Amino acid sequence: MIKTVAIQGVKGSFHHIVSQQFFDKPVDVIECLTFDTVVDSLISQSCDAAIMALENSIAGSIIPNYALIDKYNLHIVGEHYLDIQHNLMALPNQSIEDIKEVYSHPMALLQCKEFFKQYPHIKLIEDKDTAEVAQRIQVKQLRGVGAIASTKAAEIFELDILEHSIQTIKHNETRFAIVKRTNSEVPESEINKASVKFETDHKRGSLATILNVMSDCKLNLTKIQSLPIVETPWKYAFFVDITFEKYIDFKKTKSIIEIMGEGFKVLGEYKNAKR
Repeated sequence: MIKTVAIQGVKGSFHHIVSQQFFDKPVDVIECLTFDTVVDSLISQSCDAAIMALENSIAGSIIPNYALIDKYNLHIVGEHYLDIQHNLMALPNQSIEDIKEVYSHPMALLQCKEFFKQYPHIKLIEDKDTAEVAQRIQVKQLRGVGAIASTKAAEIFELDILEHSIQTIKHNETRFAIVKRTNSEVPESEINKASVKFETDHKRGSLATILNVMSDCKLNLTKIQSLPIVETPWKYAFFVDITFEKYIDFKKTKSIIEIMGEGFKVLGEYKNAKR
């Protein structure tokens, strides 16, 4: 049973919200300001699982998190999609005109940059976490300073929301991975999605050949992400998400790609959250 979960951010962050929504029973959270610390908490067994954002429908993949999962041989045991609504908040009794600076995570600032074009007097400053900024504003009673965070953060840290849903694209989803030290969370009969990693040589058509194998084995490619292999310049590893109806089709694919591809690794086998 999962009792403690490491999250990037503090209570009120989107990772915290996922911890409340994904698990059947309440879990305690370990707050970490960086994903490296999240991984350290998992490896040191300070927690039972971790939550890591992998991609956003507006800003794309969070590539360093793929690398962390791969580097430390962690396993994705589940996924969760969260509707991300960014809200501008500050201490009570202020208007947007009173706000001189807004701090938030770079991803949040990127998703909301169009909104702030109408307020050129506001300086946008990158910070480590959305909800942590909200917390800091409350603790230090920072007037004239705004945060971009969830309604949950505004509730926890008693801030007023000056404007709701300020992200440029209103349908804004982030995909989060539930990560553990072992890959044994979901019964084989319920597994219908997997994340894998492999490398290819420089021969023409090497990648296409592997993708054709997946198609021939009735697998549906939902995502492919390349990542440079630091030790070998101009060579890339590919992180691929695939869905399937029958686990036996995935097993067949694994056996073939293990022969064809270099460095094949299963990063996780789990239930498809989009079904």
